[in-house]
Amino acid sequence: MDENKHAADVAEEVGKQHRIQEQIDRQDREGDSGEEKPKAMQAGAREYPVPPFPEQHQPKPGDEAALEPAPMYDAPFWQGSGKLEGKVALITGGDSGIGRAVAVLFAREGADVAIAYLSESEDAEATRLAVADEGRRCLLLPGDVTSEAFCNDAVEKVVAEFGKLDILVNNAAFQYHASDIESITTEHFDTTLKTNLYGYFFMARAAVKHMKPGSAIINTGSVTGLEGSGGLIDYSMTKGGIHAFTKALSSNLVPKGIRVNAVAPGPVWTPLNPSERPPEQVAKFGANTPMGRPAQPEEIAPAYVFFASPQCSSYITGEVLPIVGGY
Repeated sequence: MDENKHAADVAEEVGKQHRIQEQIDRQDREGDSGEEKPKAMQAGAREYPVPPFPEQHQPKPGDEAALEPAPMYDAPFWQGSGKLEGKVALITGGDSGIGRAVAVLFAREGADVAIAYLSESEDAEATRLAVADEGRRCLLLPGDVTSEAFCNDAVEKVVAEFGKLDILVNNAAFQYHASDIESITTEHFDTTLKTNLYGYFFMARAAVKHMKPGSAIINTGSVTGLEGSGGLIDYSMTKGGIHAFTKALSSNLVPKGIRVNAVAPGPVWTPLNPSERPPEQVAKFGANTPMGRPAQPEEIAPAYVFFASPQCSSYITGEVLPIVGGY
């Protein structure tokens, strides 16, 4: 090829790029890409709610019975296959949200369940009935996971009621947004750390003494523990700590045959959200994910079954599984 040919090729390529640029720039100016705005992704067994949701705000710790739309937790298309037959599980924050969905699926897979919760007695009773509908027993344990004494007592009550403890799900959490670090009081900071870190540690320490080889501990982490969140500084700190705790504890418990893993969800439609955000933000919750909506609890719960079941994950420990809607 001679230089004239090279120059012609370059000119042709530059012309192509200019035409592409002009086309897209014109569409940008017109505010129309020529395509419909993508709809929220629906890839589950049934269709899930999409924002905008009704504007709403609740006092802490939140009430699932008052949440609109109601979180979807019962996973009607999930068919149990005995993955947890004869197991006993303790789930903190098991009255609502992810905890309730996990309780239902654990029961459907054959486990008896105990749920620890703060004060949401109506939600806890609904969870108990849902577990009973699966043909399993459910023990209710109201109390504060920031209390070492309560955590010890809860574990002992589970063992006294069911004779053993095979699975611990650390799921209870405190979260409240703050626009800047100066807005986070010492009481706020202390409450977040005591609930999200002390509670996990106290429960795990109490549970391990009763666990046999093949048992499992599953911690609820968060996408904020992976990427941080400027409006959730203290919460992000604790969730990152939970991920590190998961990895460290998994190494510590390998000789005992106890697996330790974590699930790190993105936005999930639970009572945590309307009790944490102003109403106008609740209405848009989850809209900024690539899927265009928050997860429903029943979309997260199967990961806990996977980590709890030795049939599914006997060679997996120390892992953090993100379920973040395409981030």
